[in-house]
Amino acid sequence: MMFNCASYKHFLRRRLVFIAPSHSKIFAIRTMSGINKVKSNEEWRAILSPEQFRVLRMKGTEPPGTGEYEHNNAAGIYTCAACDTPLYKSNTKYDSGCGWPAFFDAIPGAVSRHEDRSLGMVRTEITCTACGGHLGHVFKGEGHKTPTNERHCVNSISLSFAAEDNQSNNS
Repeated sequence: MMFNCASYKHFLRRRLVFIAPSHSKIFAIRTMSGINKVKSNEEWRAILSPEQFRVLRMKGTEPPGTGEYEHNNAAGIYTCAACDTPLYKSNTKYDSGCGWPAFFDAIPGAVSRHEDRSLGMVRTEITCTACGGHLGHVFKGEGHKTPTNERHCVNSISLSFAAEDNQSNNS
């Protein structure tokens, strides 16, 4: 079976070196290959819907139970809605009952973790390593029967989905 999306192995070879702080007006990315991607808030607004901008760039949250991918059980790859970077394989998704898509692990190097002290508590925010887009939060030790004992609680609006190509290659 083949996935109908860009190879994430290529992405991992071009690992992120620098992202400007999320409060910066310019989001700069420099990869080890030397390629820079710079997007201002105005450029992100032109690319993203207003709700995607609110969640991905302003660290918002979509209401629970409203997301497109919460109950998606198809095989494939979940990518960043802002930059199309592969983030999660569908075989790491599970039903946690939290109201958002839940994954127990990300594609290595695709998701970064940051301490989040908003809302008067300490949580672990997860962002797309490639563009810095806010995905959601990761929670540990909740007792879910997963290999990592983690729940990546991700906003559906932060994701796109590339379904697995079920056609066999008979050439």
